[in-house]
Amino acid sequence: MMGAIRILAVLAVAFALASCAPKSKFRTYNGPEVTRVEVHKDARKVYLLHDDKVLKSYDMALGFAPVGHKEFEGDGKTPEGLYYISFKKPDSDYHLSLKISYPNDVDRVHASTKGKSPGGDIFIHGGPKGPVARRDWTAGCIAVSDREIEEIYSMVRTGTPIVIFP
Repeated sequence: MMGAIRILAVLAVAFALASCAPKSKFRTYNGPEVTRVEVHKDARKVYLLHDDKVLKSYDMALGFAPVGHKEFEGDGKTPEGLYYISFKKPDSDYHLSLKISYPNDVDRVHASTKGKSPGGDIFIHGGPKGPVARRDWTAGCIAVSDREIEEIYSMVRTGTPIVIFP
């Protein structure tokens, strides 16, 4: 009897300690492969798809000037068109982030004909450290909650196409 009580006490302590441990931001995913990411700017939605089946959808925030295709550094717009997830950034200022391959060659040529830089550093990332004053608050990125970027980060592989619609 004392042995059983001792085992229960040890298990209770172990469970209590495990529930107090900080939760890792790195999750695992064992479901269907995400073959495409779609961003619908007008609906403020991100969709993760396997072929034509939506696996997950998320609400999002965009750049502070969300209408139209990103043209230049500092314009506050989120790009539109076909890009790719070029790398994962685990040490992002915004929890976790996935780099979008903007600018592509067309974006660079367009900006250079206007004598400007196309900008860069466009990501899907988590939320800011503090509160935001408006719905669309990024400098051109796609923002979701920290919990959602953890899930997206685990599901999406480098090289996955991302299509950003107006």
